[in-house]
Amino acid sequence: MSTPTSIRPDQLPAPIRAYLAAHGARDAETALRAFAPGAVVVDEGRTYRGTEEIRGFLTRAGAAFRYTTELVAAERTDDARWVAVNHLEGDFPGGVADLRYRFVMDGDLIAELVIAP
Repeated sequence: MSTPTSIRPDQLPAPIRAYLAAHGARDAETALRAFAPGAVVVDEGRTYRGTEEIRGFLTRAGAAFRYTTELVAAERTDDARWVAVNHLEGDFPGGVADLRYRFVMDGDLIAELVIAP
């Protein structure tokens, strides 16, 4: 695997930017369109596979809390692998978190997303 290269957040692929914007706006249906039908999402130790499970994840993720999200950094590992770093502040336990969104692309769709500190 290649060494990640820091990039400007606006240099992330359009599908990733669209997903992040839709997810931040809590628009699950728009966010879901960025994913391949067989995509996998891993968040908080849970794995979601395929369109219906990912729709459920997108609908429930963070719904119990109020928070703001700011895209603060981005990296390109290779043509298929990208990382977006979001800074969150809100009423969730701890109140502040920097989360790394690790994306694997399959063409113009997200094939895998792993969200972790």
